[in-house]
Amino acid sequence: MRVTTNAILRNYKSNLATSLKNLNLDRDKVMTQRNFTASAQNPAGALRAANLERKYVRNQDYLQNVKDAQSFQDAQEDAAMQISTQAIKLSKQYGLEAWNGTNQSQDIRETYAKAFEQAQKSMVASLNATYEDKYVLGGADGGNPPFDLKDGKLTYRGLEVSDPANTAILDELANEHVYMDLGFGLDIQNGSIVDATAFDTSLPGIKLVGYGVDANGTPKNMVDLAGKIAECLRAPGELDDAEYEKLLNAFDQGRKDILNEVTTLGTQTEYLTITKDRLDTNRINLYSQLDSVTGVDMAEAIMNFSWSQYAYNAALKVGTQILSPSFIDFMD
Repeated sequence: MRVTTNAILRNYKSNLATSLKNLNLDRDKVMTQRNFTASAQNPAGALRAANLERKYVRNQDYLQNVKDAQSFQDAQEDAAMQISTQAIKLSKQYGLEAWNGTNQSQDIRETYAKAFEQAQKSMVASLNATYEDKYVLGGADGGNPPFDLKDGKLTYRGLEVSDPANTAILDELANEHVYMDLGFGLDIQNGSIVDATAFDTSLPGIKLVGYGVDANGTPKNMVDLAGKIAECLRAPGELDDAEYEKLLNAFDQGRKDILNEVTTLGTQTEYLTITKDRLDTNRINLYSQLDSVTGVDMAEAIMNFSWSQYAYNAALKVGTQILSPSFIDFMD
C-alpha cells in the first residue's frame, strides 16, 4: 500500500489535536476538581447534579430559616423571662411585704405603689422588645410597637386589653400566626397553611400577659393588675385586705401563666434544635452525593493529567521526525 506524505501529515495533525484535547480535559479536571464542566460531556451526570444542587440550595435556605427562627424565639424567651422575673419579685416579695401589718402606714404603702407603677413601665418595655427591627411580641404586625401604657391602662395595637368590648377582636389577635417554611413539606389548603407543615414564630404579647376581665370584673392582664394593686395600696384609710388579696392572687396566676408560655417556648426551642440537626445531616449527605457525581479523585486526576502531558510531549517529539530522508535527498 502506498503511503503518501500528505496522508502521514494529515493523520499526525489529527492525532496531535486529540492529544491536546485530552491534555486540556485532564488539566480542567485538576484545576476545577470536577468530572465535567459542560453538560454535553456527561448529560446524565449533569442532570443528576442539577437536581442535587437544587436540593442542596433549598436545604441551605431551610437551615438559615431555622437559625433565624431560633434567634427570633430566643428574643421572645428573653422578653418573657424578664417579665417573669419581675413578676416573681412583685408577687412574692413586694406584694407580701406591702400586706405585712408593720407596713400599713400610708407612706410605706405609697412606696410599694410606686414600685408596682414602675414595674408597669418596665414590663411594657419588655413587651416591646425587638429583634432586627421586628417587635417579637407583636403577633403578625412586627413593624410597629404593639404595646402602650396610656393613663395607667395597657393597649395592644391601639385596643385597651382590659376593656370587655375588645375581647372578641383580642381573641383573634391572640391567635395570629406567622409561619416559616422549615422543610416540613409546606401545604396550603383552602387558602390557609396547614399547621403541621410549617413552624409558627408568632407569640402575641397579650397571649403572654393576658387580656380581658374575669367574672368579677378583675383584669386578667398583668400590667393592668399591677396598676390596680398600686391604686389599692394608695387608697386612703386602711388597706382593703379582701380586694388586695384578690388582685394579688390574680397577678400571681398571671405569673404562672407566663411560666407556662416560657415552658412552651423551651419545647419549641428543642424542636428547632432537632430540626437544625436533621437539616445539617441532610446538608452533609447531599454534599457527599453531589461530590460523588461532579467531584474527581485528585490523585487519579493528577496521574491522568501527567500521562496526557507525557503523551502530548511525545507527540510533539514525533513531529520533528515524521518526514524521513528520501531518495531526493541523495541526488546531486
